[in-house]
Amino acid sequence: MSCVIEPLTARYDQNVRQIIEQVGAEFGAVGEGYGPSDPEVLCMSQHYGDASKSLYLIALLDGKVVGGCGLASFNDSPEVCELKKLFILPEGRGHGLGKRMAITCLDYARTQGYQSCYLDTLTSMKVAVRLYESLGFCHLNAPLAGTLHNSCDVWMLKSLL
Repeated sequence: MSCVIEPLTARYDQNVRQIIEQVGAEFGAVGEGYGPSDPEVLCMSQHYGDASKSLYLIALLDGKVVGGCGLASFNDSPEVCELKKLFILPEGRGHGLGKRMAITCLDYARTQGYQSCYLDTLTSMKVAVRLYESLGFCHLNAPLAGTLHNSCDVWMLKSLL
């Protein structure tokens, strides 16, 4: 079994959109206030790249795209970034791909000078919440001001210093 993680290119935009929508629906993240409804989902590769101090990775299992995870500035902050859209299809789970992508994104964030990383998710995404906790994210009582995902019910923050 071959597991590869690489930066997203336009070639895989359609695959990533389908994964985000499918996994979002699996966990009830459908409609306004959830990541899968963000306009960027339609063409992710146009929204991520070094010029914007952002990165979106895809995970390939035996050549098939099975997931993705990104990092971008939170509300154009030079100090706070956001871990974004970590979604993995059922067949890609259990291989450590989510952890590998998240760690790669956090390492990238440090090279870009970010001091902390925010994320929002859902209580129903129990495995993801445990992953974030294991990576040192701490729970917040409320979302950071300016979040677009006001339907999420778990908010977390990690120091990158």
